[in-house]
Amino acid sequence: MIPEQSSQESHLIKEAIATAQTLSPLSRLRQPFLVDLFEHAAVQTVFKDQAIFEHGAFDYQHIYLLHGDVELIYPNGSSELVKGRDQVFPLAHQQPRPCRALAKNDCSVLRIDSDRLDRTLSWSQVADYLMSEISMQRDLDEDCEWMQTVLNSNLFIKVPPVNVNQIFHRLTPMVVFNEEVIIRQGEIGDCCYFIKEGTADILVRADENSAPEKVNSVGPGRCIGEDALVNETVRNATVKMTGDGVLMRMEKSDFLLLLQEPVVEELNEAEISELIETPVLVDVRTDEEYTEGHLALSANIPLSLLSMKKRLLSPGQSYVFYCDTGRRSRAAAWLLGKEGYNVYSLRGGYLGADMADQLVKEKGYILRDGDLVSAS
Repeated sequence: MIPEQSSQESHLIKEAIATAQTLSPLSRLRQPFLVDLFEHAAVQTVFKDQAIFEHGAFDYQHIYLLHGDVELIYPNGSSELVKGRDQVFPLAHQQPRPCRALAKNDCSVLRIDSDRLDRTLSWSQVADYLMSEISMQRDLDEDCEWMQTVLNSNLFIKVPPVNVNQIFHRLTPMVVFNEEVIIRQGEIGDCCYFIKEGTADILVRADENSAPEKVNSVGPGRCIGEDALVNETVRNATVKMTGDGVLMRMEKSDFLLLLQEPVVEELNEAEISELIETPVLVDVRTDEEYTEGHLALSANIPLSLLSMKKRLLSPGQSYVFYCDTGRRSRAAAWLLGKEGYNVYSLRGGYLGADMADQLVKEKGYILRDGDLVSAS
């Protein structure tokens, strides 16, 4: 578990966010997701000759070297010097750790829970996919702004990425009027609202005998009453419209349905080899991750760009999408499977399938007419 931050750590976190654009795959996160992720991250100062991690350790973290020099010492006696200003990827990112990491001088490292990062990255990239799809539908032009705000909401971070496109189907429109009270403080809530059009005031009273006081104003895209979905608690504020508008309502029962992961067709390495027709492997991680190491004979289509690049796939060809953990590839397979493509996901990703030792750094392949073509 990553420890709570001190005030000094919070300052270091802000500095780390500023450098996130140079770190992979953090640079591919939408800003709201990046900020939310860093609220759960920690920056650690490591002094000279201290170990950052030991060989064989399981810490389930992405550890980035921000400043300083680190020596990676392997069991066979070989070593590698890593300099913070040149390091884009997390240090020796395998579990268990393949080496010992020793600080050669005073260093600072960024620690991020790997599962949280994976979930956040998947969500962010699926949001990119959906926004690309939405932008191509002219009848949704007026809805793009508030829909993007909904997708950026951390309310849904626990929703499996494969269910992201179901969110808008679970929202029902509701016309509201000026001065109308939407939520009353102290009531039990069973739904939340997203403001599609209009503005509202947030009012709070200190106790039953005091008058409510305005504490905030909210506008399009903002979620109100979300505590009712994630906590068994009464409303902690009153919300009153300050003009006519339209709200999108989500019932708690619908939110709970979104938390249930649907069935996605997945295959392990043995099952892939048993297919009658050899499928094409497609890596749906970022291009930087693909360049750092990918499965042989595979092309790269990042999940965030899948909407624009799915034209490279052939409806008559079968494909196996993969990533490191299986979360992003499951989302990709689900999204394109619904469109009629013959797609599977590598079960558990290459880490869960114990295929990490098969990664190569060759130049790779591109897709042409649905099949692999050498990029060289």
